[in-house]
Amino acid sequence: MTENIKKIAVLVSGGGTNLQALIDAQKTGVLKSGRICLVVSSKPGAYALTRAASERIPTETLDIAEYPDRNDYSRRLAEIVSSYEADLVVLAGFMVIFTPEFIERFENRIINVHPSLIPSFCGEGFYGLRVHRAALDRGVKVSGATVHFVNSVTDGGPIILQKAVEVREDDTPETLQQRIMREAEWKLLPQAAELFCSGRISVLGCPGGGSGKVYISEAEENKNK
Repeated sequence: MTENIKKIAVLVSGGGTNLQALIDAQKTGVLKSGRICLVVSSKPGAYALTRAASERIPTETLDIAEYPDRNDYSRRLAEIVSSYEADLVVLAGFMVIFTPEFIERFENRIINVHPSLIPSFCGEGFYGLRVHRAALDRGVKVSGATVHFVNSVTDGGPIILQKAVEVREDDTPETLQQRIMREAEWKLLPQAAELFCSGRISVLGCPGGGSGKVYISEAEENKNK
């Protein structure tokens, strides 16, 4: 990798559809300022590892079942990510809760995509189909996805990007999940990774406290117009 290209570590637990979106974005040039240098799975045999191997991306498996102590797991994960000199950590369906020490070590360098418009339907217990079921039960007309930095509060880190998706009358949690992935998650995550890797993201403190606010600077090519 050249000096200007940032290294990205992607953490997975399952099929890796969000990982595939990042891989595809590299091929199409949407993600041009960063390259995936590592994929780490919390589960052996996750299909995401197959996706990575087919693209000759280095992989590691750190089986969460072998680490009863979350602190030990987080320390080992930090060692692996650091050994690849990753600039950015992307959570792509990674079903592990980090320790505060891990988050501090990679402060404002970990991003996650959540399948709702935060602050709605997020936080402890809101993941997977639970998010979409809650949205449908509430009768919302619009849902979507959010890419945010990870901090010590579940889904509480500074928001980077959001995209709204229409909720239809005949939606089930499964159909809504699929539409949000196609129309929002798979687009926002590569876009956010590119913004980070191109140095266009700044995180500033919020007046009165809070987790901070993301500011996105204009692209260099637009500045010169």
